Amino acid sequence: MKHHPFACSGSSQPLKIFLVTLSLFRVALSGDGFCAAPTIIKETPNSESRPLYWKVTSPTLSPSHLQDLPGFTRSIYRTEHALITPESQVFSPLPDWTNTLAAYLITPAMGSHFVMYLAKMQENSRSGLPPCDIERFIFVVQGTVSLAMSSKSQQLMVDSYAYLPPNVEHSLSSDAPATVVVFERRYASLDSHVPEVIVGSTDKQPLLETPGEVFELRKLLPTSVAYDFNIHIMDFQPGEFLNVKEVHYNQHGLLLLEGQGIYRLGDSWYPVQAGDVIWMAPFVPQWYAALGKTRSRYLLYKDVNRNPL
Repeated sequence: MKHHPFACSGSSQPLKIFLVTLSLFRVALSGDGFCAAPTIIKETPNSESRPLYWKVTSPTLSPSHLQDLPGFTRSIYRTEHALITPESQVFSPLPDWTNTLAAYLITPAMGSHFVMYLAKMQENSRSGLPPCDIERFIFVVQGTVSLAMSSKSQQLMVDSYAYLPPNVEHSLSSDAPATVVVFERRYASLDSHVPEVIVGSTDKQPLLETPGEVFELRKLLPTSVAYDFNIHIMDFQPGEFLNVKEVHYNQHGLLLLEGQGIYRLGDSWYPVQAGDVIWMAPFVPQWYAALGKTRSRYLLYKDVNRNPL
């Protein structure tokens, strides 16, 4: 008897669940929907007059599309990984922030050493400060926010970001709706190494070499030892995939910014799309392949530069 290449040894149940889920997407969505025919279109910020990363807040398969399927969600939680999809993200007032709703997507309750959340800032919104010794990274996915430090203020638009070292006085504000993804963690300090404030945008960062791989990689933070994590932006054209089936000690928090594909986590295979969030614990097997008509781009948190002990 021949085995399907995606089947897990010992049971066909994971394969059945995967195929049923994939079939649901294909039936429910047509044209340029989820898992559509692979006619390659290189999407740009001006494609169809849509703003960059618009599908993060308006995904192809949105909560409204699932309202006739009571109880259905693509979200899954395991001890070593989780997929948190838009229809199950719960927003509530964000402590210490004004006029802001947030969904905590990854927290230490899952086993992580960082938090990741989406913050939806409304009119006249303002951020609070993180707790003492907590560093913060902000990435704008919708709208424009103002970052103020000391007597200086600057505008952060979509695809812009800021890294704030621990105990740096700052505030974010917005006069119109805006959405930011935020990472926070307790800084692991090293003697004689002090991180600095970083403000930038993805398009200003150089493409880095990825020996043995085909995806495009940008790192948003310096690689020096003062920084105990980095944020990667990874781009895949349709049909491209990771050559290395990764298993490593690093933790990941991932937000799919554009496109769609298949993510392997452990022994499970998940269809994913823009707006989905993934938590990966240390040593969980992980692999990605891009599908659809346009590029996949995801933002990835990764702890670096520290001894695991």
